[in-house]
Amino acid sequence: MTLTRRDLMKAVAAVVVEQWAGSRHLAFGEDRLNIRRKVVLITCGGMRREDTFAADGLANIPHLHTDLLSRAAFYPVVRNSGVTSHYNTISSIFTGTWQRLDDWGKSRPASPTLFEFLRKLSRLKSEDTWLISSNKALTSQIGASAVRDFGPSYGANVIFPKQLLINAVVRAAAQGRAVKGTDRTAVQPELISMLNSDNYDGLGWSISGDASSLDTPTLGIMQQAIADLIRTSDPVTGDEFTFLVSTEVMRRFAPSFLTITFSDMEVAHFGSYSLHLAGIRTVDRLVFELSKLIQELPAYKDKTTLFVLPEFGRDLDGSTTNGFFNHRQNSDSTRLTWMLCLGDAIRKPQTIEDPIEQIDLFPTIARLFELNTFDLPGKPIPGMWL
Repeated sequence: MTLTRRDLMKAVAAVVVEQWAGSRHLAFGEDRLNIRRKVVLITCGGMRREDTFAADGLANIPHLHTDLLSRAAFYPVVRNSGVTSHYNTISSIFTGTWQRLDDWGKSRPASPTLFEFLRKLSRLKSEDTWLISSNKALTSQIGASAVRDFGPSYGANVIFPKQLLINAVVRAAAQGRAVKGTDRTAVQPELISMLNSDNYDGLGWSISGDASSLDTPTLGIMQQAIADLIRTSDPVTGDEFTFLVSTEVMRRFAPSFLTITFSDMEVAHFGSYSLHLAGIRTVDRLVFELSKLIQELPAYKDKTTLFVLPEFGRDLDGSTTNGFFNHRQNSDSTRLTWMLCLGDAIRKPQTIEDPIEQIDLFPTIARLFELNTFDLPGKPIPGMWL
């Protein structure tokens, strides 16, 4: 049997999550099926409304527009009033206040995050809160445990899935085995080596050792898939790998609050409009697949609210910041975006034209978990059972 890249990524995702559980003594229990409310939050890099929910952009989001919109509460006017960088935007969403920090995640958010409030005040367990991101800056600080405000260890579990493949390529290149970047076979032994390493992601994950060794059949499947992916044209993007890891986490832990960030569309920074649109289409497909999985998994079915929104738009074509390349303009093209909400907390499918702000997500999600007292500028979002 010939295995595709996606087969490989599924196998790697399963191992990553399984070994994460073993190293942290986390276990999926039947009692978790009885937790009533779940929230899945998906943020999607920078996407202009003209490339998504506008007449010329609908072709890029067939699933969001055709399959999901009719079942959703749709908010066509969502404003990002903060710093339109990835780290600042996500920090603002998670803290309910506009954060102005280093753009590259060199410092923690200046206010406690929603993860910390949920862990401390709602007494969610460690395995109940997760951040799985295609953006490394987010994983370095957003999910960190708070000491300043809440005492020890009230952060989220954090995974940066692409680190596995990034490290493999970097090590192959550093050892001179990827001649001019064309010798793809040089990456194969590095991938296999990473799978056997005690710290293959650089963040402390381990999939070897006495307590968490790979069984021979599993390692054989992955090694065969690694060899096959070198010869196949079946594509798997960074966001697809993030998606596969996320689905494994859902199956393994059924977290109450799961955040996933996608970023394939950020290839726009390199100037390729066609690849930017391809990234949007990938997110459209992955969100649709995840919405179906939510209804297939007993721990999530009919008890989950799904939020989907871009972090911001992109700059206007013809601007001094190179248009779609960037997201730095103080313009509606950059600051105005949209949000789609589906599932348990939605009163009815509808379009709600009232403007909302991204920091409104904090009090909204907090109320879904029965946390009501916060001195924050955001307001709960209309159209939901809160």
